[in-house]
Amino acid sequence: MSATSTAETTQHADAATSAADLTEKQHRILTYLSEHAAEQTYFKSRLIAEELGLSAKEVGANMAAVIDAAADIDVEKWGYSSGTTWMVTQ
Repeated sequence: MSATSTAETTQHADAATSAADLTEKQHRILTYLSEHAAEQTYFKSRLIAEELGLSAKEVGANMAAVIDAAADIDVEKWGYSSGTTWMVTQ
């Protein structure tokens, strides 16, 4: 196994561990984004919040952990006009 393969395996193990350590809110956000990433690319915090019964502030405060734990999607802060927008790709 090459050094690169070892590093990649370690990253995947860390991501799996991080996903297991998510709070209930973080898990709900990650699940929502994963389920909708195929049909939508951009998500506003306030709209995620409405769907999940959270505030936009709660969504934003939990996104760092969600981004770290996301294995099947990539999440990137995209824009700030009229609320934070997140770009989600598979």
